[in-house]
Amino acid sequence: MIALKLKEAFGVDSVNELPIAFNIALYEQKAVIVLLALLSLGIKNIHLGPTLPAFLSPNVAKVLVENFGIAPISSVEEDVKILCA
Repeated sequence: MIALKLKEAFGVDSVNELPIAFNIALYEQKAVIVLLALLSLGIKNIHLGPTLPAFLSPNVAKVLVENFGIAPISSVEEDVKILCA
């Protein structure tokens, strides 16, 4: 809801135009629900890790990468460089 309100306030067409980064650690089931919620809102360029979830088959992962820009997380230093660029 906050991102949607920010989209309205800044007058952009998509939440993806806002300077918001999503770096989701998939340590528990709640993180999968967060991921699914973000995907349902059309959020792109989400970083996941430390490993990709087991339910992501190669074909599903390919679709997510191609359509949503899903990428793995790496080291803290590398992630900060990527997310702050």
